Amino acid sequence: MALVKKPVTGMKDIMPDEMLIRDYVTSVIKDTYRSFGFTPMETPCMESIANLSSKQGGENEKLIFKVLKRGEKLKLEEAQTEADLVDFGMRYDLTLPLSRYYANHANDLPNPFMALQIGSVWRADRPQRGRYRQFTQCDIDILGEPSNLAEIELILATTTTLGKLGFKGFEIRINERKILKAMAAYSGFPEDAYDGIFITLDKMDKIGIEGVSEELKESGLDSASVDKYLGLFEIVEKNGSDVKGLAALCDTLGDSLEEGVKNNLEEIIATVESSKNADFKMVFDPTLVRGMGYYTGTIFEIAIPEFGGSCGGGGRYDKMIGNFTGNDVPACGFSIGFERIILLLMESGFKIPTQPKKVAYLIEKKYPADKLAEVIAKANAARENGESVLIVRMMKNKKFQKEKLNAEGYDEIVEFFNN
Repeated sequence: MALVKKPVTGMKDIMPDEMLIRDYVTSVIKDTYRSFGFTPMETPCMESIANLSSKQGGENEKLIFKVLKRGEKLKLEEAQTEADLVDFGMRYDLTLPLSRYYANHANDLPNPFMALQIGSVWRADRPQRGRYRQFTQCDIDILGEPSNLAEIELILATTTTLGKLGFKGFEIRINERKILKAMAAYSGFPEDAYDGIFITLDKMDKIGIEGVSEELKESGLDSASVDKYLGLFEIVEKNGSDVKGLAALCDTLGDSLEEGVKNNLEEIIATVESSKNADFKMVFDPTLVRGMGYYTGTIFEIAIPEFGGSCGGGGRYDKMIGNFTGNDVPACGFSIGFERIILLLMESGFKIPTQPKKVAYLIEKKYPADKLAEVIAKANAARENGESVLIVRMMKNKKFQKEKLNAEGYDEIVEFFNN
């Protein structure tokens, strides 16, 4: 029986043309984030299944690729529960591993710690456009900074990066988990219903306000409370998706909203708008939920019109590190949707700027060894001058070979014959 050539479902082979763009984008991301003071670090691809299943990852905890115990620890005949079979899992994001990393190494890290992490994550999700079961995440996080300086720097660093990659006219949608809870409290919903309400609200862009209303009422919530709740979104729609809409909503919520939340969001929006160096807009969006259970405050997402959905996001998670140490540490992070950014660049015919000159040396098959050394020396000299030089043997069908090299970007082809 022949072996399977195709990659497993939800994962993909990456062809050279895409790999070049991925490498370029990664270099832009790293260079830009480093210029903001972020420090590269790395965590393992696997984590303890207890950490991954700690009810902080929202729906992603249902998508964990779980790893069987190994060797003598794996006792299939005696196993009665999943815990008897599984001890590790593939990480579904980079935030939980970073929190464990910080809890383990805090004494050896600066304060605040500005972390840059790029790596693969795995989710047993349904594959679709721009979504795979193995994909790359690019995260920046600031640990130990309690003020909104963290949110401001994260948003500016991320948007500067997107601007350098050529993206324009996108939005950073921003909200606050405390506003979400205040809206639910103001409407008269019981606190134990909040999570279900937010899950339904998160579908607003797909099912609309009427669909949200219908689903909330069908779940058994009081009809008057649902109508009161949805009326809050109309306040923002009437006053605008900026600081005016935010102010109007917060004034309506009154004592239901924790003091200082409104001013904090207004400061973030105003400071980013006045300091940005990319073409984007800050948008207050009270429907923004972010599904991860670990968010405690500000949340934000990247909305790029060409994609029609989220291309990254993040927020504040001040309680996660305390789950490891018993002592809470202020933490905030932003993740770029790397795979979706690559998809948009590929679909737009993106060309990498300032590529080195690419030259191909075609060597006749019977070219003598003593002369070959001279060709290699010539190629090395060109490489030292910044050129990319490929040395290959001539094929029988030289015309086809040249066409392939031209397609790969080798604009200059030099032929060497044994004359």
